[in-house]
Amino acid sequence: MPKMNKANQSQGMLLFKLNMNQHSFAIGTLKVREIVPYSPTTQIPYSHPHVIGTVSIRGLTVPVIDMPAAIGFRPIQKEEFDSCFLIVTDCLRTVVAFMVRSIEKIIECDWKTIEPSPKSAGSNVFVTGITRYEERIIQMLDVELLLSKIYPSNDSANIPILTDVERERLKALNILVVDDSSIARKQLADALHSTSISFQMRNNGIEALQVLREEAQLGRPIDILVSDIEMPGLDGYELAFETQSDSTLRHAYIILHTSLSSEICVNRAQQVGAHEALEKFNAGDLIKAMLRGAKQLSDTTPLNNTMQ
Repeated sequence: MPKMNKANQSQGMLLFKLNMNQHSFAIGTLKVREIVPYSPTTQIPYSHPHVIGTVSIRGLTVPVIDMPAAIGFRPIQKEEFDSCFLIVTDCLRTVVAFMVRSIEKIIECDWKTIEPSPKSAGSNVFVTGITRYEERIIQMLDVELLLSKIYPSNDSANIPILTDVERERLKALNILVVDDSSIARKQLADALHSTSISFQMRNNGIEALQVLREEAQLGRPIDILVSDIEMPGLDGYELAFETQSDSTLRHAYIILHTSLSSEICVNRAQQVGAHEALEKFNAGDLIKAMLRGAKQLSDTTPLNNTMQ
């Protein structure tokens, strides 16, 4: 295992198959709690058609999602169930088990080599990145988008009502938001638009770092950086580390925004210089964090970093 610096995320990539051909799919291992063989499920009345039931795993009742069906492939047939596996994930504050046809292996991954999904693929495609392993193409799945299709939620109720002073304080700031998930970008944009806050948005860390440098050169450095953690090319930890390591950029108040459990990411976020780490997705939490950033930026004596 290569030595990790503070900015690197200690995770690999879980490879699995969703159909009977040679296509391989993957998710980052930090989203994975465990992998278990299929066990009989208990059906849930009126559940989503791709939720085949629930299983009990270590005392927790977990919904089981037919992942191939959820992303548009042939559903797993009942006679196939016994040969399938369940990938138990913890993402977006939700524990679910994705049923897949087979598990391949866990591999080490240089996340810088992952290419973003081509824009020509459309906005609702479930593939968030593409990489290669042993001359095969590996497709990284957007778990956030998949879950949002099965468990749609209305986040508008979580958006706080801002006072005129708070709104103007945020409107005066140069805000950059970066996330590789299309559903996360929409949620972030909706939350900020609803409060009349202007911002720039990018879908990967490399482009975000370029924006940070360009804005600094123009004399209007980014004030608040809201970044996902898991991204192809340059992840959120590395983006935060690069920002804090550059004297022209470290002015930014950094909020890492992640679908991973906060217990996993808070310590590493502190190491790379992020000010806060929030779990996706709660618009109220995000706006409040941005207000804390605005306050710190306005203070003559910087506050100590605070982790939520």
